[in-house]
Amino acid sequence: MSTLVTRPMDAALAASTDAVIAKKILVLGATSGIAEATCHIWAAQGAQFFLVARNAEKLAAVAADLKLSGASYVGAAVADLDDTEKHAELLTHAVNSLTGMDIAFLAHGILGDQARGEQDFQHAAQIIYTNFVAPVSLLTWLANYCVQRHSGTIAVLSSVAGDRGRKSNYIYASSKAGLTAFLSGLRNRVDREGVTVMTIKPGPVNTSMTAHMNIRKADVNKVAAAIVKAIDKRVDTLYVPAIFLPIMFIVRHIPERIFKKLNL
Repeated sequence: MSTLVTRPMDAALAASTDAVIAKKILVLGATSGIAEATCHIWAAQGAQFFLVARNAEKLAAVAADLKLSGASYVGAAVADLDDTEKHAELLTHAVNSLTGMDIAFLAHGILGDQARGEQDFQHAAQIIYTNFVAPVSLLTWLANYCVQRHSGTIAVLSSVAGDRGRKSNYIYASSKAGLTAFLSGLRNRVDREGVTVMTIKPGPVNTSMTAHMNIRKADVNKVAAAIVKAIDKRVDTLYVPAIFLPIMFIVRHIPERIFKKLNL
């Protein structure tokens, strides 16, 4: 882990002055398209950020852009979030840099290659590790931190894909299904402690992750706006765009004898 941005004196003074209204937001996987668009909205509100991602160049660009967009403080660290051994140190550093945390936004994940994963177990295992195992480590630390303080929101990008496995993406889908189930149990555990756990289930969104997919995709800025609104309302589960709530209800309830014959 290496620190990319430190708190300058003027930013610290501004954060102190605006402490009542400025949200303190930890963003894990900050260079994802959805995370970046969501942070733009928060930046315009004067939020304080600590950003984590593995690509130093992209991370520096996001951090600089958020400062220009109105963020009152932007700290960042370059780190591989798959390295679970370093999570405790990384997250402690992030929270200390923010001097607290109101929101943790977890956007760490990969789509992977379904066809490759069908033939190569190591690739399938990497998808599951990045999308499920590593987030479980991060979420365990974050939940315990929030429970100790009886406050905080943990918002996590899962996917509508996790609602039912399909032949076209069942490796990715299974990793997201596991994440969704973990979040459900975690929410049941910590809600009584004053902690909000929010599961975000986007459909396909127009970002670099889906650029190669020839399908209809949602506008990332509209998705980001829906996420910010749902976090403010402390929603438990968000399907975005909202049309995926009834769509996935139907998909989940197609009888298996019919579903297995569909080309999905």
